[in-house]
Amino acid sequence: MPAELASDDYATTKVAVVEDNPTLRQYLAELITNTPGYRCVCTCESAEEALEKIPAQRPHVVLMDIHLPGESGIACTARLREKMPKIQVIMLTVYKDIQMIFQALKAGACGYVLKRADEKEILAAIAEVRAGGAPMTSQVARMVVRSFLEEASDHSETEQLSPREMEILALVAKGRANKEIGSQLNITAGTVRIHLSHIYEKLHVRCRTEAAAKFFSSQPSGRRDMPQPAS
Repeated sequence: MPAELASDDYATTKVAVVEDNPTLRQYLAELITNTPGYRCVCTCESAEEALEKIPAQRPHVVLMDIHLPGESGIACTARLREKMPKIQVIMLTVYKDIQMIFQALKAGACGYVLKRADEKEILAAIAEVRAGGAPMTSQVARMVVRSFLEEASDHSETEQLSPREMEILALVAKGRANKEIGSQLNITAGTVRIHLSHIYEKLHVRCRTEAAAKFFSSQPSGRRDMPQPAS
């Protein structure tokens, strides 16, 4: 692929929308398509349709309704992540059902946004996950971290990381965003993103919160302070 096409492909954030309400589905598709730097590559009204169409379109981000007819958005997220480990899924929910959002995050979602959110909030959530963030409240983030701390049993995985990767992981655990990490380490945000992809692969995790949990599980018990989510 020519370099200019690869660069353009990254510069444009490709989004898929999975939502059974036709009015909301069309609204989200038009919002994304009409925003510079974003493109809606497909819309789906069910999990079954999403599992058929999304892998072929290869979006960067999926807006996933948590409640879908037939198979749920949570189950769909888990199956999509099996097919496409690098895909970023944002759950769409009507209200803050903490337990359900928690289950969606454990299935591989990177965050959530309320359906009543305004346009700026929806676009900001997409931009945040595209930059390596995780749009969620601190309450939900703490639940996820505690869960993975309780489940973590192998503390040796972080030993595979290079010194630079451990530096970045420690800053991720403190809630630092990619730009902040890059500034502190005198590297670009893009380089941070590349290091993070290697960290995720080595630790067998799917997002920043899981990576932070692995970091804390590898530390002495006295040093397991909870991270503050990046603003």
